Amino acid sequence: MTEPLFFAPVFQERIWGGTRLVSFGYEIPSSQTGECWAFSAHPHGQSVVKNGKYKGLSLGELWEEHRDLFGNAEGERFPLLTKILDANQDLSVQVHPNDEYASIHENGELGKTECWYVIDAVEDAEIIYGHHAKTKEELIAMIENQEWNKLLHRKKVKPGDFFYVPSGTVHAIGKGILILETQQNSDTTYRLYDYDRRDSEGNLREIHLEKSIEVTETPFTQNQLSIMHQKVENLSITHFVQGDYFSVEKWELNGLAHLKQQKQFLLVSIIDGEGELIKENKRYFFKKGDHFILPTSFGEYELVGDTKCIVSSL
Repeated sequence: MTEPLFFAPVFQERIWGGTRLVSFGYEIPSSQTGECWAFSAHPHGQSVVKNGKYKGLSLGELWEEHRDLFGNAEGERFPLLTKILDANQDLSVQVHPNDEYASIHENGELGKTECWYVIDAVEDAEIIYGHHAKTKEELIAMIENQEWNKLLHRKKVKPGDFFYVPSGTVHAIGKGILILETQQNSDTTYRLYDYDRRDSEGNLREIHLEKSIEVTETPFTQNQLSIMHQKVENLSITHFVQGDYFSVEKWELNGLAHLKQQKQFLLVSIIDGEGELIKENKRYFFKKGDHFILPTSFGEYELVGDTKCIVSSL
């Protein structure tokens, strides 16, 4: 019988990280834990299967050795990376390359288009999302003159907000925001500005001005999402995005729902509550902080509980 595959996440310490990931039931490595890599096959940290016949295998090994679980999808590497980020301080202002640029300049790394679901945010929390320069020349001039307040577009956020962040978008997550990020499987980031912040040894962090300017889309155009809603028994589904690299949905369950998997595989991250997945009379309990994959051809199953999760696929 095909069963859900639960994964143990990998944690990354960051200068801007904090302790809020403890609220998901995690044992974090320090008081500056910035990222939980929930589904990761990246060399910088791989999540590992916790249950069943594949227990102990990394997601990368699963992709290489058991591609049938993913519908024999093509690609040298698992295409997605899911994170939960705790921004205890402002993240650097950054921008990511597309596939073509990253392949040439970053040793074959993938580009990085991503999206954010805001799990929680303090009052008046802000992100940086885009910029105001109309041309590359204006962009360069504002950067050279350190006109950051004039250049950067700021936006207040609240829990439940969703943002699509294509490669080439200048962006930053602000202090006091907890998000779930779905992205391409890449760890390439170009810092454009870092508030003249110093690391633990007193050194200014590296800035990548030339590459940042080269990959920044100018002028900035905000993507208009066509968010749709669907109801399946006691399950409310919000369809946020269906793009070239991933689809992302929010599932809110209050009771029982009978489902049949239609997509090739699903990545499920529980961000609140708890419940059970029932398949062929076998029950799998899940709670806030759990992450599991439903492989291709998972078939019919039931979900029961009071829970909220973010679900992604290709």
